[in-house]
Amino acid sequence: MNNNKRQYRQLDDTTKQKISQALKNRSKSMTHKENISNGMKEYWKGIPNKPTEGDNQNV
Repeated sequence: MNNNKRQYRQLDDTTKQKISQALKNRSKSMTHKENISNGMKEYWKGIPNKPTEGDNQNV
């Protein structure tokens, strides 16, 4: 099942560029920026780093 949610923190550089370009020249109030920051901090707490091949997960 494809739920279109992010599974890992890492993104391709092309994806980062597309996001960056889409968000250019938008203005936000200071309270809006603070709320976004707080929301993203909570969001990223639940997303794990992508495991590397050297990681042993069977410990």
